[in-house]
This record gives sequence, C-alpha cells and structure tokens, in this order.
Amino acid sequence: MLRTKEGASLRVVIAEDAVLLREGLAGLLERFGHTVAAAVGDAPALVEAVTEHRPHAVVTDVRMPPGYSDEGLRAALELRARHPELAVLVLSQYVEQTYAAELLESGGGAGVGYLLKDRIGDVREFVDALGRVAAGGTVVDPEVVRQLLSRRRDPLARLTPRELEVLGLIAEGRANASIARHLHITEAAVAKHIANIFAKLDLPPAADGHRRVLAVLAYLRS
Repeated sequence: MLRTKEGASLRVVIAEDAVLLREGLAGLLERFGHTVAAAVGDAPALVEAVTEHRPHAVVTDVRMPPGYSDEGLRAALELRARHPELAVLVLSQYVEQTYAAELLESGGGAGVGYLLKDRIGDVREFVDALGRVAAGGTVVDPEVVRQLLSRRRDPLARLTPRELEVLGLIAEGRANASIARHLHITEAAVAKHIANIFAKLDLPPAADGHRRVLAVLAYLRS
C-alpha cells in the first residue's frame, strides 16, 4: 500500500454503519473515478476488507457496531499499526478524543485525516481531501483540533454534565446502586456513564475499584 500521487485513482474501503450514507459515499467516490473495493458496516468487517483488498485508503466512521462507541477508530489504529502506509480518513459526527490524537500522530502524522460530517459543504472538497490523505498529507477539521487542544488543558472538560454529576457522586463514595437511586436512572445507565468517564479520562485498564480512585483524584484536582 504505497502512497499515491494526489489526484490519482484510488482503491478505497469504506466503513460506515448507516447504509444510505455508505452507499452514497461509494457512489460519490466512483463518480470521481475511484474504485470502492468494499463498503462495510462494522469494524471487524473493515479489518477483514483491508486484509483482503489492500486498498490505498480507508474512509471510516468512529461509532460502529456492535458497541457504537469508538470501534471504527480503534480498528483504524489497528490497521495503521499493521500497515503504516495505509491512508486513513475518519469521517464522523463526533470527535472521539480518546484515540483521535493517537491516530493523527500515527505514521508521523502522514496519510491521515479527521473530518466532521456536518461541516463538509462541498463533495469535491471531501474527495480532494481524501486524495491529499492518500498522497501522504494530513487533513484535519479545525473543530477537531480545537477539541483536542481543549482536552489537553482539562481532561474533565471532556465529560458531559451528567458524567460530571456521576463522577461527583463517586467522589462521595457512593456505589452504583446509590448513584442510580439519586439520579433516578437505571444501574445499567450508571455503568455506561462510568465506562465513558474512564475512557475520557484515559484511565489505564485495571480493576474498576482502582480506576474509580483515579477518577476521583482527577475530580478533586480540578
């Protein structure tokens, strides 16, 4: 998977769980002279398609089945580790800060991009951006940069108001059941909020009890 010249015809794999958008992207790229080797709807299929088709570039969403969290981005990181020359363009509604910076730094920052779906106003600009990424360039939406810089200033700024509320109750020493009763939500919802807190604070894989302590320390230092 060597870098291509900007403007050259590309062999592309698309990963997008929304079928209409997936087919629309495929049709768009083919209209501009590119070949869509595969268009898939989940992260495992993305990895398989890249292994099979050896594309020049991947266009992937962030949130995909089965968990709809960061599967697409983690798959992109895995693929970049296996194939450093593979160009990756993330196209998403979200800035997934946990892994976005790592992806943008992979391969020395060459052949990588991160664009936000609702900020693309011209299809030709999108196709041109893919060409620049495939040629070894870097294309990043300014909003992505802003959010990544904000993250470095204050990791708690990445949490939603509800997640901050849950973290404050953890700091009070409450168990999940107590938090659920206090907020009038289910324990499953509490567990999901806590998982998001751990991810956004970049806490290492460890026993939940240890990570709860680290999260509380971050909260108290803010």
